[in-house]
Amino acid sequence: MSAQLQLFESRDSSERWTVRVSRRARRMSVRVYPGGRVEVVVPPGVPPVTVQRFVGTHSQWIARRVEDLSAVGAPMTAGPPSEIQVPAIGRSFKVDYQHTRSTSIRPQLFDDGVLRIFGPIHDEAAIATALRQWLSDLAYDELGSQLKVVARELGLSFSRIQIRRQRTRWGSCSATGTISLNVCLMFLDPAVVRYLFVHELCHTRHMNHSPRFWALVEHHEPDYRRLDRELLKGWQSVPAWMFE
Repeated sequence: MSAQLQLFESRDSSERWTVRVSRRARRMSVRVYPGGRVEVVVPPGVPPVTVQRFVGTHSQWIARRVEDLSAVGAPMTAGPPSEIQVPAIGRSFKVDYQHTRSTSIRPQLFDDGVLRIFGPIHDEAAIATALRQWLSDLAYDELGSQLKVVARELGLSFSRIQIRRQRTRWGSCSATGTISLNVCLMFLDPAVVRYLFVHELCHTRHMNHSPRFWALVEHHEPDYRRLDRELLKGWQSVPAWMFE
């Protein structure tokens, strides 16, 4: 597949978006990434004026998403974390760095609740990679267990779970019943995480966002509108080291 990148600038110079021409695209779509970057995906042959009209039609939604995501990636403190707070499972971990002669980073959780990092502690990029993998493994166990409980409560089922680290999606459900969860959910409030579970489990009945789908979501979670807004803002709670 070939793709072409173009930059269009609106009359307001403060508004910019990247246009990616994709042969796979059947229609225009827009994505807002952590940090506030806006990308419009279009099929080949779409003229710039059509793209500008499309963006204008979705300008309010884009503005809200940019506001929600613009703070993502800004580190609260410099360097690797000294503590990792994981609201989704109600835990926090002190992080202790111990330099060793090993060429690789090895995180290990001890019984005292301290996560010790062994290896070349000057390599911040390697530490971040190791922490992301450690958190993904933890999420597979903890979020997987929570998802199973919610599925039983709702009388819905799924085939399997996988943990990913997407930049624009909190979760997804495939036609075969595989539910993918973003590891970054670990930094969100438990009520918001549960809503995401409900959302994806309802997709096992309706693989769309039709009125029937939302009616099922509301049946299982009447407060879904507020929780959905909180989910959109959730990227602001994700620490910078979770992003490469």
